[in-house]
Amino acid sequence: MNEETLDTDYDVIVLGTGLTECILSGLLSVDGKKVLHIDKQDHYGGAGASVSLSQLYTKFKTGDQILSQDAREAKYGKDRDWNVDLIPKFLMTNGALTDILVHTDVTKYVDFKQVDGSYVLIKGKINKVPATEMEAISSPLMGIFEKRRMKRFLEWIANYREDDLGTQQGLDLDKNTMDEVYYKFGLGNSTKEFIGHAMALWTNDDYIQQPARQTFERVLLYSQSVAKFGKSPYVYPMYGLGELPQGFARLSAIYGGTYMLDTPINKVNYNSNGEFEGVETKLGNFKAPLVIADPSYFAEKCKASGQKVVRVICVLNHPVSNTKDADSLQIIIPQSQVGRKNDIYIAVVSSTHNVCAKGHYLAICSTIVETDKPELELEPAFKLLGDIEEKFVDVVDIMEPIEDGSKDKVFLSKSNDASSHFESLTDDVKDLYKRVTGNDLILKPKESE
Repeated sequence: MNEETLDTDYDVIVLGTGLTECILSGLLSVDGKKVLHIDKQDHYGGAGASVSLSQLYTKFKTGDQILSQDAREAKYGKDRDWNVDLIPKFLMTNGALTDILVHTDVTKYVDFKQVDGSYVLIKGKINKVPATEMEAISSPLMGIFEKRRMKRFLEWIANYREDDLGTQQGLDLDKNTMDEVYYKFGLGNSTKEFIGHAMALWTNDDYIQQPARQTFERVLLYSQSVAKFGKSPYVYPMYGLGELPQGFARLSAIYGGTYMLDTPINKVNYNSNGEFEGVETKLGNFKAPLVIADPSYFAEKCKASGQKVVRVICVLNHPVSNTKDADSLQIIIPQSQVGRKNDIYIAVVSSTHNVCAKGHYLAICSTIVETDKPELELEPAFKLLGDIEEKFVDVVDIMEPIEDGSKDKVFLSKSNDASSHFESLTDDVKDLYKRVTGNDLILKPKESE
């Protein structure tokens, strides 16, 4: 793409090809906006890219830690067989990101495979998370009386109607706390634990004293997602999560969006009112009345949220024990089981997803940092994994914008959090979309031209 072929004026400039930015680029292009999308990197995905094994070594290892190409290929196979997610997440089959993918028809660019199972560590043992009445009845996590109580709880979730008092069991989702809901159904601590952490996917226990609605909606989403295909509530893209931003980039291009990778921003320009006016790059200067960007482009306009996330990418040559040799799964280690304030997540994928060479598995462990030795905090996860061939450790601040963008027309996304799914990311997409357009995001299928 040379400079002569490029327009200089756009409705929106987007900086960074993280998933949030690419979704917005696609949605705004479909809305008829003239979008220019720029990334300083030469690949899609931003901080959440999928990278090759050689890129992984270059990013996280130094000196003698970096294997030669011959040694690496002898141990791990061809570099092209590896597409390793830097930030692991699964898609809920009934979740908001899946809705966006379906409504925008991006599913025709990305193939998905169901994740085999979701597991939780309780009392030192890995157990599948029961998410239906039948699974609750057969689960070894509970005694016979607790199973009946769990069954009643899940039936209440499934049957609850806002306009039918007879379905509500005397509970008000906006007034009663989740603690009061648990008490109503007589649920024990272990059951509360996997409802709150493995189904509602809270990372700590703060939710228990809050109104029940959000937890109710999370458990309902989990149960509906499981009901869609059985086995687990999650799906995962073939060739890794890096396929998702590329899918939305294609959507944007179909509707006239322009993409420029490997293009650093030399300067950001503002008008006399302090509002965004454009950017200067090696390919020319480009103007737009507003910009959407990830935090790395405007560090001075962001702040650390106060939380850090530690993620450790582990390469294995065996499946995880006690999971029936599943080729993909999630394991949640609730904080109380290991004396922590926040849960630990393990996301496991394998060569069946075309993300690593045959005979290998990728297990990515993550949690919110609580001490000055982040890697040690994941020791309970490493024990569950058994022998680990290689580890790649990453510790990052969760960044968020200081202002909403209305004054300077610089609209910034949040960093990826520690959650194991995309619900918080899609919340950020919806929030940004409203701030940029003034309208709620209403999903309508569009036909490509």
